[in-house]
Amino acid sequence: MKAEPDKGGGGGGGGGAGPPGPQSQSLWAAAAVAAAALTLYNSMSDGISGSREITQADFIRDVLESGEVRHIVIVNKNRAKVYMRSPSLAEQSQPSYEVSLGNVGSFEKRRRAQADLGVAPRDYVNVTHESQVSVANELLKVGPTLLLIGFWAAFMMRGGLGGMMGGGGGGGGGGGRNIFQVGKSKPTIVTKEKSTGVAFKDVAGLAEAKNEVMELVDFLKRPERYKELGAKIPKGALLSGPPGCGKTLLAKATAGEANVPFLSISGCSDFIEMFVGVGPARAKAMQPCIVFIDEIDAVGKARGRGGNFGGNDERENTLNQLLVEMDGFSSTGQIVVLAGTNRPDTLDSALLRPGRFDRQISIDPPDVKGRVKIFNVHLPKVRTKDNAEELAAKLAALTPGFSGAEIANVVNEAALIAARNEKDYVYLDDFHAAMDRVIGGLEKKSKVMTVEDKTRVAHHEAGHAVTGWFLEHASPLLKVSIVPRGVAALGYAQYVPKEKKLHTKEQMMDTMCMMLGGRVAELLFFKDVSTGAQDDLSKVTRLAYSLVTTYGMNDKIGNRSYPPPNDGRMASQRPYSEETAEVVDEEARALANEAYDRTVALLTERKELVKVLAEKLMEKEVILREDVIAVLGERQWDDGSEQLGAGLLSGDAAAATAACRADGGPHSARQRPPKP
Repeated sequence: MKAEPDKGGGGGGGGGAGPPGPQSQSLWAAAAVAAAALTLYNSMSDGISGSREITQADFIRDVLESGEVRHIVIVNKNRAKVYMRSPSLAEQSQPSYEVSLGNVGSFEKRRRAQADLGVAPRDYVNVTHESQVSVANELLKVGPTLLLIGFWAAFMMRGGLGGMMGGGGGGGGGGGRNIFQVGKSKPTIVTKEKSTGVAFKDVAGLAEAKNEVMELVDFLKRPERYKELGAKIPKGALLSGPPGCGKTLLAKATAGEANVPFLSISGCSDFIEMFVGVGPARAKAMQPCIVFIDEIDAVGKARGRGGNFGGNDERENTLNQLLVEMDGFSSTGQIVVLAGTNRPDTLDSALLRPGRFDRQISIDPPDVKGRVKIFNVHLPKVRTKDNAEELAAKLAALTPGFSGAEIANVVNEAALIAARNEKDYVYLDDFHAAMDRVIGGLEKKSKVMTVEDKTRVAHHEAGHAVTGWFLEHASPLLKVSIVPRGVAALGYAQYVPKEKKLHTKEQMMDTMCMMLGGRVAELLFFKDVSTGAQDDLSKVTRLAYSLVTTYGMNDKIGNRSYPPPNDGRMASQRPYSEETAEVVDEEARALANEAYDRTVALLTERKELVKVLAEKLMEKEVILREDVIAVLGERQWDDGSEQLGAGLLSGDAAAATAACRADGGPHSARQRPPKP
């Protein structure tokens, strides 16, 4: 996307200062020549007179004893100039020797050695003192200070570090500008003659959000149609949702099809500069137009938060200015403000009221239909042998919870893997390896496990797989591996979470049992447990407390809900009494113990199946759904296995296993379980 050039100051998207002009170059050249001349003069001034520098001992022994010394001049109490007797007046006027004096008193004592030489006091060498000021020396003393002042002046006039580095990137809006022009941020401007290269047809899986934004664009294109009915233009729309779901992409598409000027700026320092400077005036001059503010939570947080106790908070001043510009006495014209944020809950309530951001558009991760559409956008860009529509349907079924950015990354990573393996086409196994690598990370080939650890991990993962296989509400199993991947995972069982909006207590209890399957399997086969179940226990604890305190699924607590913190961590301060807290702890412990006892009974009954599956894991390291079916048989509940089977590799299972082991990590339901 090309930004329209602005005639004054730094450029829009990271434009630095331009090259120095002829005048500044000549000033720097003159300063350099002057400094070099002063240094040269200072270094040569001592040698112009032709005098020779000697030590005090040489002066007493070789010069003073000769009796040819006419007089001595001590300059600035640190240097002695010795003048010798000579028939030539020119030689008498110039010192023949120079002596450096560390201490004038010591030199005077040495000079009194004339008495030891039998010289009469009236014939002593005449000594005078004088002070001299060297222009070169004085300038050299203040030279560093002058250089610093000049450096500072150049820094200011050239726009700071960005200017000195030859127009380095200015991060978003105005890096490299004159420092005295702060407040004159240049947003990225896309006029109707320009194009971002993104259209609404490129935005897939966001049908509702796209319709909302298209209506805003239509209002700016044809305002008379709405004014005839008495409708007013919405002042703004807030795009909120998790990262990677398409907020910025939707804004780019809006800029590409709006046919009105589009001003884009980030919600950081450049946004602050824009709204306390000439930004509103520029927007009003270009109306009708659209202003897009990315990451508005950087400046739009609720006032009074953030620990700023000073009386003049720049961020709050910027927010106040934004509120006034969007709906104040001076707000006029056809200007629509689009804003994107990942944290709408932190925004100031005055910013979210009708009249400012009239519409709040939630952009969530796409469902299976949306993922099919997104894959259909990206798959034609790579060379595949399979039919694009069928391949998109298969991959969409295997990527629940993926955002649009993750899907684009999967397609690109699959093409990279195919190119790395010298393939002519991108095959389905490349997409599987890409999904593993994007979500789970690289295979840790350097992490070699002992036979004992490998056996324990195999039984742990087999316990998860068998438990989930024989529970009705558990997520369908896709893959089991004992290959170390990522930061700390020594193995994983990969599930495909069911896309449900509502969950019952029975479903969540089955999920808890599946999470405890690994720990129970270790206890049954090794008579003790390891630290490998730490993450499982953490999730079981959160789910048990959620059943009791959040979802009202406990008889003793009753129909009450105490929502946990938004970050998903356990609350440090409980919003209920100590007596209630004791009941909550007891009930959560009872739920976890119930799930544990149920898992122990299930795996004890099917212990032989766990053993066989663990042995197969030890042999192959990675097993797919077909291998699990061969050991455990078909599941007795319909879990969409036909759709999953269509998405699995149709070729040799061993080849698929090798491909997965070589190139990726898991998208594990145990790592990202479905949230009720």
